[in-house]
This record gives sequence, C-alpha cells and structure tokens, in this order.
Amino acid sequence: MIHRTEITGLILAGGRGMRMGHVNKGLQTMQGKTMVEHVIARLKPQVGNLIINANQDLERYREFELAVFPDSIANYAGPLAGLESGLQHCQTKYLLSAPCDSPFLPIDLANKLATTMVKQGTQIAVPFTEELVQGQLLKQLQPVFCLVERDLHHHLRDFLEHGGRKISDWLGQLRVSEVKFEDHQEFRNINTRAELNFYSPSIQP
Repeated sequence: MIHRTEITGLILAGGRGMRMGHVNKGLQTMQGKTMVEHVIARLKPQVGNLIINANQDLERYREFELAVFPDSIANYAGPLAGLESGLQHCQTKYLLSAPCDSPFLPIDLANKLATTMVKQGTQIAVPFTEELVQGQLLKQLQPVFCLVERDLHHHLRDFLEHGGRKISDWLGQLRVSEVKFEDHQEFRNINTRAELNFYSPSIQP
C-alpha cells in the first residue's frame, strides 16, 4: 500500500499555451477560479505535498503558496521535461503528475494508480480510458497523468539528454501499469478558448 504522504503531486504548467493564443493556460479563469486552482482542489487531498512546474509567470504561481520549479532541460522539451523537473525536486518516494488544464481530474486518481502499481510491481502507472467512436471502442492512454517512482529521475534525465521527447518512447523502456478509468471526460484538457467557454459551466469546484 502506498500512503498519500509518500506521494508528491506535480502540476505541469510549463507549456506555451499555443492553441490558446500563447497564454498561460493554468492561469485562465473558469467560474471565478483559475484552472490551476481547480486542479489544486482535486489533487491536493490525494497527496502529501504539491509542487508546480512552470516556465513563465513563476511568481503568479507562487501566489498559490506552492513551490514552483522551471524545466531544467532547455527549449520547452515538452511534458517529460516538466516531469523530470518534478522528479528532481521530489522529496517522497513517488510523484503523481497532472496538467494544469485538467480541471475535471479524478478525485481517486492517486488511489487507483497506486493500488495497481503495488499489485503489479511496476515502476509507473498510467490511466487509460475507452471511448465509443463511430461504433468502435477506442483505448486512450493518458500518460501525462502518471504515478512514477522517484528513482526513475536519472533514467528520464538520460532519456531527455539523448534527445528523447515522446512519452510513449520513454514508457516503452519501463515496467508500466495501465489502469482503466471509466469516465474519459475526467481527463479532458482545456486547450482552446472555445473549450474554455464550453466547459466552464460544467465544472464542479
């Protein structure tokens, strides 16, 4: 069993928000709160400690009274660079990541991932969902939401320093648990202004 105090939560806010007009998505407002506040509200009860990875507006993020760390890999190397930064500063045995634009994330994310990870003896646990599209049930991995052993830090750092960028390529080198979640909407990312306006009324803080 993995206790919540053994898990550090990491909010990934290091992207450039290109599809939303180069704004910091985590700081965009929905129902009177920023998206990152919605993520904090859902993630914080599941972990012992919470940190943020951001490359812009660091002082704004520090207003939420959380430690904020930029990428240590240059040139916006993607979500794996944020995960590497989180693992570098993680003080617990495990790290649980979630993006800053995921205000619907499951409130049982840590528990379900941790339970399967222990049962299967793996290094990382990743959610997946299934969605019916044109009569076919499609499986969708959600790898930016993952529970990772802190000891994988050096492995990930080496992967990035040798030019690796794709999450799927990195996961292919590890023992991975894939954990099914029933509601694919819980993993919905808000990427555009249209999505921001569409989903705002349905958020439950």
